[in-house]
Amino acid sequence: MSRLAHRLLVAAAAILTPALAVTTSTLTRNPADAAVMLPPAHAKFDYQIGGAYTPPAGVQVVTRDRTAAPASGLYNICYVNAFQVQPGEQGQWDSDLLLRDAKGNLVIDEDWGEPLLDLRTADKRNRIAAKVNSWIDGCATKGYKAIEPDNYDSYTRSKNLLTAGQAKAYLTLLATHAHSKSLAIGQKNTVELAGQRTSVGLDFAVAEECGQYDECGDYVDAFGNNVIVIEYTDKGRRTACSQYGGRLSIVQRDVDVSVPGDPGYVRKTC
Repeated sequence: MSRLAHRLLVAAAAILTPALAVTTSTLTRNPADAAVMLPPAHAKFDYQIGGAYTPPAGVQVVTRDRTAAPASGLYNICYVNAFQVQPGEQGQWDSDLLLRDAKGNLVIDEDWGEPLLDLRTADKRNRIAAKVNSWIDGCATKGYKAIEPDNYDSYTRSKNLLTAGQAKAYLTLLATHAHSKSLAIGQKNTVELAGQRTSVGLDFAVAEECGQYDECGDYVDAFGNNVIVIEYTDKGRRTACSQYGGRLSIVQRDVDVSVPGDPGYVRKTC
């Protein structure tokens, strides 16, 4: 499901083409982690989390939902909604793992109708990670090379019930598991935590609207050229392309991330 990163809340907080085999780098971590292969930098990219389709000519890297099969012959990133519950899937989670306010009401990401997961204790983080890590296992089995865990910034929508520290502790569990399966793992949005990517174990960034909100440089400072940029407006794309078109993977998609043939389908590049 599509996500517009850096809603007004996060924006306000910010104020306080070589061949794939040649450009893809290998990252070796500590002996407990397998070597992982990063997405090639400055590669042609397509974002297909709203539905899989034949990638446009020249595309080297594709992100698809964990329920879809990877695109043959390309570097595939597996999208996982790791911090919130997809609409219709609430019954698949233990009730106590869903975040509730003092009145017992579910805390919901209103933009997408998704309940937040409760990361407030180590026990709950471990239980949630066990379920999400089983999805990561499925991505590895299908042949994906990397994981994109979405909604790292859900703590900013938690009515102050969750903290950035809890989000980082949980994501560290996912990163450790992903590396054990020889998968790279990306930081999705949450630019305010980009400087702490090493302690969490994150390998690359997936930044929505960093051109729109003038944040691409912050991701580059933390991740170098290992940044994938997704814009949803012509203005955002033009800005990202003018500043980083020769260094980063940049694509403009429609907000619904629809498939070719749909009336709202948009895909533009630099």
